[in-house]
Amino acid sequence: MAAMNEGITSTKLACQVLNIAAYKFVPLTGLAERREHLRNFCLDLKLRGTILLSREGVNLFVAGNRSAIDQLLAQLQQDSEIGTLDVKRSLSDYQPFNRMLVRLKQEIIAFGVDSIDPRNAPAQKISPERLKLWLDEGRSCTLLDVRNDYEVRLGTFDGAVPIRVDHFRTFPEAVDQLPEDFPDQPIVMFCTGGIRCEKAGPYMQQAGFRDVYQLDGGILKYFEQCGGTHFEGECFVFDKRTALNAELQETATTLCYACQSALTVEEQQSPHYVPSESCQYCYEKQSAE
Repeated sequence: MAAMNEGITSTKLACQVLNIAAYKFVPLTGLAERREHLRNFCLDLKLRGTILLSREGVNLFVAGNRSAIDQLLAQLQQDSEIGTLDVKRSLSDYQPFNRMLVRLKQEIIAFGVDSIDPRNAPAQKISPERLKLWLDEGRSCTLLDVRNDYEVRLGTFDGAVPIRVDHFRTFPEAVDQLPEDFPDQPIVMFCTGGIRCEKAGPYMQQAGFRDVYQLDGGILKYFEQCGGTHFEGECFVFDKRTALNAELQETATTLCYACQSALTVEEQQSPHYVPSESCQYCYEKQSAE
């Protein structure tokens, strides 16, 4: 798949909602003032989504028309403390967020390990193109999916090993439980957009894993630059779209209103699926109890 900017015509952009995701680990000051300014700025532009601010940086996922998004990015990147952002883009036919939130947080991605410093002591990154080349060549490496189990279930790279967590904060415990014979070869970890790996990578290094890489930009950037080669299924996203395919288009996967499980088209055929009421995972949970 061609890069996102090459594949979207100006006409198409004009009639669709542009979704962006970006983050940066950088020391920020004046958080309360920043929050108030950005909130008003985004509301004036009729943008929706979430911007997280903390002393360790900024994390955002926002949607709106192209002009408004361009103004927001210009505003952020002209900030001397933020600077250039690596932005992931996709289109949707509707606004996938309900409101505009700007929040102050202790961390821009919850992890809870004070010794991790993604800015000054990061894991080495591997570009989507280089990872694809490795996989094309059959190079020995362990693909480690650091996302939550419900995300992994929808899709992942061929042969990837799931870390098996329900919440990223339990990642350190999951690493401690990896088998002693975990393959002694390069580890390439990945997540949706890259931010979880910014903390997972350094933690793996501290835990004694020597050759650790993180997929730069995550699955979304891989889709944007390499398409779906070596990836099976869909990528879960945290908005109304639920899941995207390798063309960064919304799929027919939906969420169960009751338990919030992501349901593929096949799972929506289950006799236990009643829209807005229940699904097979609700049934399985009740049966287990």
